[in-house]
Amino acid sequence: MGNKWDSNEITRDYFDSLLVEMRHIDSVIPSTRLELYGEVFDTPIMMAALSHLNNVHENGMVEMAKGAHAANAVNWAGMGYEAELEAITATGVRTIKIIKSYADNDYIFHRIEHAERCGVMAVGMDLDHSFGGNGQYDVVLGMKMAPKSLEEIKGFVRATKLPFIIKGVLSEQDAYKCLEAGVRGIVVSHHGGIMNYAVPPLLILPKIAKLINKRIPIFVDCGVSSGMDVFKALALGADAVSVGRVIMDPLREKGAEGVKNKIREMTEELAGVMARTCSPDIRHIDPSVIWHRNF
Repeated sequence: MGNKWDSNEITRDYFDSLLVEMRHIDSVIPSTRLELYGEVFDTPIMMAALSHLNNVHENGMVEMAKGAHAANAVNWAGMGYEAELEAITATGVRTIKIIKSYADNDYIFHRIEHAERCGVMAVGMDLDHSFGGNGQYDVVLGMKMAPKSLEEIKGFVRATKLPFIIKGVLSEQDAYKCLEAGVRGIVVSHHGGIMNYAVPPLLILPKIAKLINKRIPIFVDCGVSSGMDVFKALALGADAVSVGRVIMDPLREKGAEGVKNKIREMTEELAGVMARTCSPDIRHIDPSVIWHRNF
């Protein structure tokens, strides 16, 4: 039966509750090309903002980056040493650096500056770890975290010329505040089930997409494991998605080559669904092809 409170299981169940109608007349060979912050990529499937992958593969974060680069996909990087980010960006992959909500704002400004020097395409903040499950400020690998106010986020946005992204948006309220802060992208996410009974990202995505109204890109992660999952997210309002768990085995077994192959496999599956739904490109997927199973 599973655990009814497990947000990852709830999210998987919601993905699987969404059905897709087929449309064939006037369909064309689809384009999976992603245009993001003035750059072009072959796929809307991006790496998740992962960290500490040496237990998966030697130099796992760099291998993941190499695989993303080979697939012409966007790479993301989470918590990690500065030297690791330098090695990641040295591969040539276009990377988005996500910084934790450290209690020390000066340290955050330092990490933003370092990310800029590394040549990342965008930088942002992960708000999910502001608090622990006990309601107190979280501590991650010995580093103290703290929640951030709207004014603090505005300060981080002003501190860089790069697009600034907020990760961990799971409400219309936070999405609206992100617009007010001037961020240039949000990640709709519950951080892999950091809270029980969390709303599945795709359930709240249409409301957030309506509020955002294409003013900034919307990214989605948590449980995306196939090209069909990617299609459903795009149809409901995402501009791109991030994948994490689904690339762990390919990364472990074949390193960068495994990551590249998995991204391409999922992208081909996405294209197959697009072709069978009259979706010419990722920006023109009709949300009415999605049906909610109620039988």
